[in-house]
Amino acid sequence: MTREKSLFDTDDPVAEAAADARAEADVAAGRLISHEAVKRWIASWGSPKPLPRPRVGD
Repeated sequence: MTREKSLFDTDDPVAEAAADARAEADVAAGRLISHEAVKRWIASWGSPKPLPRPRVGD
């Protein structure tokens, strides 16, 4: 039985390394969005007044 590829599987290690480097640079520079801000945003989906997408620093 073969396993289906997931969204996170990659056949391009160079692209994956570049994405990792960008993510590490964002973390080092403090360009982050808190888990709580993302949870509030997602919880608002489908409500009469959904929240705007969280921004860096939220």
